[in-house]
Amino acid sequence: MPRKTRLLIVEDEVAIRTGLTDLFVFHGYEVEAAADGREGLRKALGGGYDLLLLDVMLPGVDGFEICNRVRAADPEQPIVMLTAKTSDEDIVRGLTLGADDYVAKPFSTHELMARIRAVLRRRAPESLDAVVVLADLRLDPATRRVTRCSAGTQQEVRLGPTEFKLLHFLMTHPERVHSRSQLLDRVWGDHVFIEERTVDVHVKRLRDALSTVQCAHLVETVRGAGYRISEQAHATSA
Repeated sequence: MPRKTRLLIVEDEVAIRTGLTDLFVFHGYEVEAAADGREGLRKALGGGYDLLLLDVMLPGVDGFEICNRVRAADPEQPIVMLTAKTSDEDIVRGLTLGADDYVAKPFSTHELMARIRAVLRRRAPESLDAVVVLADLRLDPATRRVTRCSAGTQQEVRLGPTEFKLLHFLMTHPERVHSRSQLLDRVWGDHVFIEERTVDVHVKRLRDALSTVQCAHLVETVRGAGYRISEQAHATSA
């Protein structure tokens, strides 16, 4: 039998935690749960989960801190934040710390399942295995490695799954300008409930990663239109 997808739910409200556990078990997932932040952090850092579902407001250690600690230990761990906070500041903070998505309370189980499945799909290996090269960057979908090759040396770029998929799409469509809605459709999927500002957060995370090998300038902002990757970009580009 194929291995079940493993989820960790960190939620302090008993009714919500029990309801989410029952929901995902019903849909065939293997579920573990934690009732507070300290227990959740310990379990999350233990690894072995296909996805973490974290409430933001938790006793002991909040969901933001768990996300930050887990992302530092494992850049590719899929994380979805569950929050009653819907302000732009809180949403952007969670995404900037490394969350792949957020779901605001109250939520429908249909929307929650759709978002969880979308994040898990992005975790799956790329279907296209051809190596892509642009400027000094080399992206290999088969090994999920991105390297900068310059002056006979190689430097590796560490990317999360969403940033890897975003870079792969841009590198396979060089010089073309893609709007935020187009990137949502092509990178996240056209049935995913994610707002356009999510694209800006992930582009920033991609640039931050590329900046470690002096390649952030390759991803250009085209004012009023969207983003593109260009071999002709200058190091002073925003």
